[in-house]
Amino acid sequence: MHKAVMSFQKENGLAPTGRIDAPTWQALNGSDDPVLMAYTITDKDASGPFVRIPADLMERAKLPRLPYESLQEELAERFHASPRLLRELNPRKAFAAGTEIWVPAVTVDKGPRKAAAITVLKRERLLQVEDREGHVLAQFPVSLGGRRDPLTTGKWKITNEVKDPVFYYNPALIWDAKSHYQKTQIAPGPNSPLGVMWLGLSKPHDGIHGTPEPSKVGRQETHGCLHLTNWDVQKLAAIVSPGTPVIVQD
Repeated sequence: MHKAVMSFQKENGLAPTGRIDAPTWQALNGSDDPVLMAYTITDKDASGPFVRIPADLMERAKLPRLPYESLQEELAERFHASPRLLRELNPRKAFAAGTEIWVPAVTVDKGPRKAAAITVLKRERLLQVEDREGHVLAQFPVSLGGRRDPLTTGKWKITNEVKDPVFYYNPALIWDAKSHYQKTQIAPGPNSPLGVMWLGLSKPHDGIHGTPEPSKVGRQETHGCLHLTNWDVQKLAAIVSPGTPVIVQD
């Protein structure tokens, strides 16, 4: 949130304090609208299927799909929250069809216009989407590769977009692969290592994609790809397209 506020302040000519001070609140057109809303869990929500996802990758490869593990996980991702937050907002409530719960009031709108470029700020672990004038349209926290799998600075581009991607796992490309891991395919789903969306890059083997562990975005090193939450990568995919340049900066 601190990084998001600072970027908003810079874009609007305000002092980049990272705090929502009076000028920032005014620029945001801040209101007293509720930040939570009531939501009634539907039969469709509760129907699943929900599956325990094995930790071992070879065991995961045996599953026909990698869906959510629980109703709480499904609802948390839909409302851009953690399962723990949902439980704290709804103490002593059963997560089942017909139950009314409190959830973050995530607004659904058309989103920003189409992007002209993506800039990845490695040091800040941020991905920014810009228009033709260089104005920031959107910003997302992102996980990047570490010292063994660094994302090379320079200019790349998006080459393709795949919804619900299959993960073609090759241990030869993964430096810390376990000795019993073999080439395999991991089925799609929100708990796939690639999440629900893949945006391929012109840099071989690398892409921008979702993750089954949104709480680790920006906090965990990757094997070279850029990880966003599933909901953020879907937002990103809606405003970029194959050919969109991706500029990686230190």
